[in-house]
Amino acid sequence: MIHKIIQWVGSVASIVIHTMIFIGAFLFCFAGIKIEMILLVLTTIVSLEAIYLSLFIQMSVNLQAKKVEEIQKDIDNIQEDIEDIQQEDESLQSS
Repeated sequence: MIHKIIQWVGSVASIVIHTMIFIGAFLFCFAGIKIEMILLVLTTIVSLEAIYLSLFIQMSVNLQAKKVEEIQKDIDNIQEDIEDIQQEDESLQSS
């Protein structure tokens, strides 16, 4: 789910929707709502969105780091197997 959110946030659709929200928010000026109130609400929403996005991104980074760690363990195991095979091959050739 985290990956889907992060992918969506980085998409063109997200940019378009955010732009429409901001334009829509400023259209409230024509409805008689004070610009100060609009800016206050927009600032609050953007701040909360930034907090959640940073949390989602950090969770994604942590998942990627865990995957890299698992791959490194697999590489280490393969390297050990290669060394064992080389030693066996050398002992067979010297016999």
